[in-house]
Amino acid sequence: MYRQGDVLIVPVEEDALPEHVTGRPGLPRDARGRLVLAQGEVTGHAHAVVGPGKLVRESGPFGPTLLHLPDGGRVVHEEHAAIPLPRGWYRVVRQREYVPGAVRIVAD
Repeated sequence: MYRQGDVLIVPVEEDALPEHVTGRPGLPRDARGRLVLAQGEVTGHAHAVVGPGKLVRESGPFGPTLLHLPDGGRVVHEEHAAIPLPRGWYRVVRQREYVPGAVRIVAD
C-alpha cells in the first residue's frame, strides 16, 4: 500500500478485478504524457504516473479508479518524493472529508 499526499494506492490481485475493467480503454493522458491520479484545484500540481499503463475510472462520484502498470511505474508530484510501483493493478483512492451535510474529495 502506498500513499502520496491525499492519494492512496492499493495493490489489487488481477483475479479480484471486475470483468469489465481489463478490456476497457484507459483515460487519456495529460499534455505531459502522464496518467493523472489527482489534480490540485488551487496549485495545479498533480499526483501522476509516468511510464506505460492505463487508468480506468469506474462510475459514481467516488467511484474507484483502477491503475494498470504492466511494467511498473513511478508516482510523481511537484511537492512529494517519487514512489516507484512494481508492475500490477492498483486501486487509487482519493482522501475524503466530511463537511456538514456532505462527504467530498479533499482538494488542495
